[in-house]
Amino acid sequence: MEIPVYQVDAFTSHIFGGNPAMVCPLDEWLPDETLQAIAMENNLSETAFFVKDGDQFHLRWFTPSVEVDLCGHATLASAYVLFEFLEPRREEVTFTTASGELTVTRHNGRLSMDFPARPPGPVEPCPGLIEALGPPPVEVLAARDYLVVYEDEDIVRSLEPDMRALMDIDLFAVIVTAPGRRADFVSRFFAPAKGVNEDPVTGSAHCTLVPYWSKRLGKTQLVGRQVSLRGGTLHCEDRGGRVTMAGEAALFLKGSILLP
Repeated sequence: MEIPVYQVDAFTSHIFGGNPAMVCPLDEWLPDETLQAIAMENNLSETAFFVKDGDQFHLRWFTPSVEVDLCGHATLASAYVLFEFLEPRREEVTFTTASGELTVTRHNGRLSMDFPARPPGPVEPCPGLIEALGPPPVEVLAARDYLVVYEDEDIVRSLEPDMRALMDIDLFAVIVTAPGRRADFVSRFFAPAKGVNEDPVTGSAHCTLVPYWSKRLGKTQLVGRQVSLRGGTLHCEDRGGRVTMAGEAALFLKGSILLP
């Protein structure tokens, strides 16, 4: 069996930037263990699989170790593959996912995703979280992930977390953030227990970041910069119960996966 595969760098206009995702269009679903094995073999933060159903698509995402309920950059990459290679006349696609229907539209080379908002609330951090990150934060909140807020962009950039210690946190992952100098805010994302020590650019994290910074800054349109080594920029809007995130994408490779 041959499965087409595309590696797409998301939230960037050029290869070697943004966040790479593998995208595998399928005619029908393979066993879950096969999907997980493919994601492990690809060894990227996310591999996306989708199957067409009428005018929509069922979409699932896998890290090298687990299936996840929401992923932004692999959704952007999947839409890019559809728009550029599979159905180039499309300007909009709706994915049915574990997080509901997600719509992606294309306009002037930029892809805009409509995602559910996940506003954070104050919490008591689990034991060892702050020590694993290092510097004391301004505040700690949480939704699906911890949101750890620092006062300065340089602190976020310089963090060297203890990944082994972060394996023991009681939530999915850790987002760290601070006000930005050339963007409204900066962030980084750590999920070692899910097979991803640091994700280069994380769309799902912005479902939490955008409501937080929109409220704090008193504005609905925001630019976020994820300051990982590869880095990426997201043009965001807070729409109350929904968040939009827009960015570009670039194709790195296309080929086939050969299954016995």
